[in-house]
Amino acid sequence: MIRAIDVHVHLPTEDFMVRAGGEYMAAGLRLFGNDKRTFTIEEMVAEYEAAGIVGILLGWDAETNTGLPPLPNDRVAEVVRQYPDRFIGFAGVDPWKGRVAVAELERAVLDLGLKGLKLMPACQGFFLNDRQFYPLWEKCVELGVPIITHTGNTGMGAGNPGGSGLKLKYLRPIPHIDDVAADFPELTIIMAHPGWPWEQELLSVAMHKGNVYIDLSGWKPQYIPPQVVQHANTLLQDKCLFGTDYPILRPLEHLEAFIGLGWKPESLAKILKTNARKLFPFWEIEEAAEDT
Repeated sequence: MIRAIDVHVHLPTEDFMVRAGGEYMAAGLRLFGNDKRTFTIEEMVAEYEAAGIVGILLGWDAETNTGLPPLPNDRVAEVVRQYPDRFIGFAGVDPWKGRVAVAELERAVLDLGLKGLKLMPACQGFFLNDRQFYPLWEKCVELGVPIITHTGNTGMGAGNPGGSGLKLKYLRPIPHIDDVAADFPELTIIMAHPGWPWEQELLSVAMHKGNVYIDLSGWKPQYIPPQVVQHANTLLQDKCLFGTDYPILRPLEHLEAFIGLGWKPESLAKILKTNARKLFPFWEIEEAAEDT
């Protein structure tokens, strides 16, 4: 049986953790006390199989702002093709690449079979509600794919002088995500992480905008702000999703700690799996996994 759907999984291999992530990612690992920087795909799959979790593998392209090479979308698609019973994939594009970014998103969805778009505005150095990027959101609506975008504080660059140049202002839910959600009501937006120190803005946008959801990844469960847990357990139980932020956080350990937060059974079931199954085509993954 599939115990949970992890909507926030990064490739643990050198092409993302070292080449694309650089010192930004190294700082995040230090923040969480990780002593191992990379894993093989086989090690990742074994961890997810042992935990009974399926997940969304996320692409990455922050080349313009960081100067680091992107994680190719073909690489994400390759892993998904190898393990279709365990993962689906989201593309990564650099919004500053303009028409090239729009074309790459279309290729990733139509040719590679990826199911959405991952954004990290602090690393990419842009505001979602800057209208020069609206053609990218228009393409998402045309293709019928959601976006996952980082909110709140980040481990990327954390503790380094100047945070390695990353600016947290890009990660506020209001006005940036709220504006886009209002301007594109047909676009599904998943706000990644609990949003601290703007968790009240995060909750407000999720409550007000029917097309906006929250993934609760990226924080050890005991540090998720209590107000976020309270709303996820009650008013927003239909709008919240489980996630890890692998390999920063590990699937089995994270799942067990997350379950231990004291959820209502009906809320926990929705957050771990039901809500994600409504948003993504995970029924195909679940059927394949249960047949193996």
